[in-house]
Amino acid sequence: MTDKFDTAYKTIGEVTKILNLKSKKNSSLPTHTIRFWEKQFKQVKPKIFNSNRRYYDEKTINVLKKIKFLLKDQGMTINGVKNILDNSRNKELLNLDEISNNSIKAENLKNKLIRINKIIKNLKTYK
Repeated sequence: MTDKFDTAYKTIGEVTKILNLKSKKNSSLPTHTIRFWEKQFKQVKPKIFNSNRRYYDEKTINVLKKIKFLLKDQGMTINGVKNILDNSRNKELLNLDEISNNSIKAENLKNKLIRINKIIKNLKTYK
């Protein structure tokens, strides 16, 4: 059973948090990055309702996750990502999901191991 919150439309600010996008200059949310990706990738289609606010469904957020993974984590070019998204079949997209999810899991595991290592070092200093 899915939680209603998981399937609800998200604002552009919520999507930047979901994607963990960071602004280099200040602590503001880099919504401009998502707007730029909207112009570059035809697969990113937010719903625009009252007062021209953008809202993103789960499918669009998943596409944005793939774009972020390929651009930021894998270092691909925009044209390279366009080629992948334009020419992908469902099997290849599922493989991409698996790769990006495993990359996230590996990063989480790495962070946990670093924290455990720090705890062990702190415990050794107390002896």
